[in-house]
Amino acid sequence: MKSFFHKILAFTLSFAVLFSTTAFAADMHFCCDKLVDLAVFSKVKSCDEKVKQQDKKPTKECSIGQKDCCSNQTFIKQGEDNVKKVASEFSLENFVVLSTFIYTYINLFEGLELKTVPFINYDPPWIEKDMLVLHETFLI
Repeated sequence: MKSFFHKILAFTLSFAVLFSTTAFAADMHFCCDKLVDLAVFSKVKSCDEKVKQQDKKPTKECSIGQKDCCSNQTFIKQGEDNVKKVASEFSLENFVVLSTFIYTYINLFEGLELKTVPFINYDPPWIEKDMLVLHETFLI
């Protein structure tokens, strides 16, 4: 469960770094203060076809045919280029430490043989006195 949350956190942080360093622009086309079209990586389409249809029906309200009624807005999100880059210097001392760590880590998990009993040649200690009788402790 803990590793699952670590994976989610790592994915979220990597997405945050990707999103903060990427630049994009969004174009929005408004007619009568209503959003008509939205384009993220391209230019928005104007409402020329709707203007031709609207010319047949004149109204007193804000219509698509009026010149000042339609507007375009652009939202630009600049990318961040000041992300600190890791400078790695790999010297002979670092290589020795790294190789020693890898060697000991790999050998740490070597298992014993299946039928190895390390105390097979040792006898139990001699009991000089029977401690249960000496302390008068008996199981009932």
